[in-house]
Amino acid sequence: MASMNSVTSAAALTASLDDPFYYLANFQCVLDWVAARHADLLSETERAFLADFPSLPRACRALLVRMVMRKGEHFRVSRLAYDEIGDSEAALGPLIEAGWVEAAPPLTLDELFRQLRLAELKQAFADEIAAAGLPKSVAKGALHAALAERGHAPRRLEDWWPAAPDRVVRLTLMELCDRLRLMFFGNLRQDWAEFVLAELGLQRFESVPFGADSRAFQHRDEVDAYLALHRLRERLDDGECPAALAAEVPPAPDNAWLAARRARLLLKLGREAERRGEAEAALEAYAAAGLGEARVRRLRLLERRGEFALAHRLIEAAEPVGEAERQALARLRPRLCRRLGLPAPPHEIEPASERLDLVLSPSPGGVERAVAEHLATPEAPVCFVENTLITGLFGLLCWEAIFAPLPGAFFHPFHTGPADLHREDFVARRRERFDACLAQLDDGRHRETIRARFRDKWGLASPFVHWGALDEALLERALAAIPPAHLRGLFERLLDDPRANRAGLPDLIQFFPEGEKGEGGAGYRLIEVKGPGDRLQDNQRRWLAFFHAHDIPVAVCHVCWETP
Repeated sequence: MASMNSVTSAAALTASLDDPFYYLANFQCVLDWVAARHADLLSETERAFLADFPSLPRACRALLVRMVMRKGEHFRVSRLAYDEIGDSEAALGPLIEAGWVEAAPPLTLDELFRQLRLAELKQAFADEIAAAGLPKSVAKGALHAALAERGHAPRRLEDWWPAAPDRVVRLTLMELCDRLRLMFFGNLRQDWAEFVLAELGLQRFESVPFGADSRAFQHRDEVDAYLALHRLRERLDDGECPAALAAEVPPAPDNAWLAARRARLLLKLGREAERRGEAEAALEAYAAAGLGEARVRRLRLLERRGEFALAHRLIEAAEPVGEAERQALARLRPRLCRRLGLPAPPHEIEPASERLDLVLSPSPGGVERAVAEHLATPEAPVCFVENTLITGLFGLLCWEAIFAPLPGAFFHPFHTGPADLHREDFVARRRERFDACLAQLDDGRHRETIRARFRDKWGLASPFVHWGALDEALLERALAAIPPAHLRGLFERLLDDPRANRAGLPDLIQFFPEGEKGEGGAGYRLIEVKGPGDRLQDNQRRWLAFFHAHDIPVAVCHVCWETP
């Protein structure tokens, strides 16, 4: 295993899958990584685990890791069977002695039903099934409902079912291991499978240099705040009351990244409360979430409740934080003015796009393919590029700026992109680097840079480059047809809001032959396709307005299917 200070690539961290204990080596690597970089954020209990874990027999460590990497905390011993570990009962002994596994945990009725098959449940509850007059063919759900009405308290498996042929144990370290995984990855979306995918070559990552102090969290309370927000999100997904959960949301932390996560949770709580008809709880959650989408949803809900004056006061005081909010408020303000008998605000006329109306035969490949096949000629091919070509060209040209090793951007070898990609200062921290990349558009150097990046970085994970949608022929056509001035405008708009503006781009691009130009003298045109009953989405309208403002050729194609 490479040293913690020198590792810059995922390949250097992953254990060979030829080793039957590869998962144990990967887990130990994470422990070493966290110990080297996060020691000051660990409690005594966590430091003791890191120190004691390597001293256990390998079979015991391997079994613990197998449990950590599975779902849930409860496991039937008969299902902890692994060839490389051997006797799981023997391997459990030291884990139980260390307190890392509970030998006979109390099980709730729900957990019991997760652990036992229906036939086993019928044996365990034979007397209660008979007493309740339930049929022998009772389904698992019906049996659970009947037993739940009796209010059974948690108890050990042997108390639920004295004749049980198996044991259930509980891993007591799941929260601790989640914390360690969070400190390593900086999120809980990624898990131990990242090591396996990297070893298999199914996921490849850019190698970014970082030092021993590179890490996602600087203080323990930041880790605590992340975990608290994550647990609330899990409980919401499990169906708990959003109003009750909103009351448990901690105050906004003094950390912009975590404050944004908190705002997204409050937005989700508000949306779920609104879906349930709990308007007051939704309004409170939206107000606490702050600006952007949350403010728009709050205003729309006030409008539906007839609170027009309050909504109007809020909208007049609002300073939109982005194009999406500005667009939504511009749509809402005239309605409120009409309701209140106020003069209508100036109406911004949306520029009309070139329109194509086609009547086509239904295509099994979808409406976009049908349009592409209809419009394409050998001299003017049409390619499907939705949200991939423009973003791909940008990602290739600006690769060095995107993957610049700035503090807090990269702190482990499994990053698909910088951790601060969606933070407000993402571009500001790299402005000079992006300017240097875009300057290549001024003298034509961008073409060779993009070609070189395409060759050298092929297959490496990127938030902007979707390799399966790019090939050399498409790349060359785009570089030949799209003027550098157009690319600069498109790329600058991506930088205005990388999260929002990566979506909404047109479905198709048509390339015209040399000497034959399309609208505005360009060698290409973008085409947004709308099938029967489909309409333009807000992000698509924003892109269309941008295209018109910058003389970028675009058409909106409306399709009707031929009727027999």
